[in-house]
This record gives sequence, structure tokens and C-alpha cells, in this order.
Amino acid sequence: MKIRIGNELLTEHVRVRIRLDYGGESRNGRFFFGGKSKEQMAETMRAQQVALLRNVPLQGILIEDVDLSIDVYSVSNGEGRHKHEVAYAPIILTLRIENLDELLPLLIKPEFRKIDFLSPENISLHRLDMERLLFRLSQSFQQEVKLLEEKYSR
Repeated sequence: MKIRIGNELLTEHVRVRIRLDYGGESRNGRFFFGGKSKEQMAETMRAQQVALLRNVPLQGILIEDVDLSIDVYSVSNGEGRHKHEVAYAPIILTLRIENLDELLPLLIKPEFRKIDFLSPENISLHRLDMERLLFRLSQSFQQEVKLLEEKYSR
């Protein structure tokens, strides 16, 4: 990626901070034991995803930091008998990337909440880079929709 700083054109990595919130719903145990609360389920999901991120390399992405310091929080949906609570366990990832399109697999996830660009201050994209980014965005989105359709059509 080429980055313009004043009149100088540099090639450097982009640093971003991404927040992903992994949800969990309470699960009733069999008989009288073994049930997990929604908070425990969210923390379990977060631990599984952190292990996956640390052990499975992502092409073009270097994970600099994984922040698990944010507490689990709960959100209620609906009212009365149809009230539904979900707990979320956030992860904040600090990443170094070579190209913006390498972020797409993380950005299209339903757990994605926020992105902050840490450096550089300004980014100038060439027309071809923008076309490639939008094409990869379209491909990633179509693939995610296809996976969801397969999941819910069973």
C-alpha cells in the first residue's frame, strides 16, 4: 500500500484496532447440572476465537495485541414473554496489515463492531487499489451470504 505523507510517497503497513463482540446465550444443562449462563457462554466463545486467531495465521495480517480487558455485557431484546437476553464478550485486536482488502474477512463477520485506524494519518488509494478493494468486498459479502443461506436452509 502506498501512503502519501506531504509530497512523499511511502510504502508501509497500516495499523488498525478492531473490536469484535462474541455473543453467548444461556444453555440449559441436562438433568440438574451442566448448564452455562449466557456470560459463561460468551466468555467460552471469546476464548475459542482468541485461540483460533492466535494459532491460525491470517494472510497479510500480523496480530500485534489481543486485549481481553473489557468486561462481558448483556443486552435484552423484546419484552414480556418474548424477552431474550444475550451476553457479549469483546475482543480488541491491534493489527498490522499490508493491504486494506486483507481486513475484509474480519470486517464482514457479524461480531465486528468498530475499527480505528492507528497509522498512518492519511491514506491515498490508487484507482486500481480501490477497484480491487470493492471487488474483494463484494466477493467476501457474497460468500458470507452463501454460508448463512446454507446454515439456515438445513
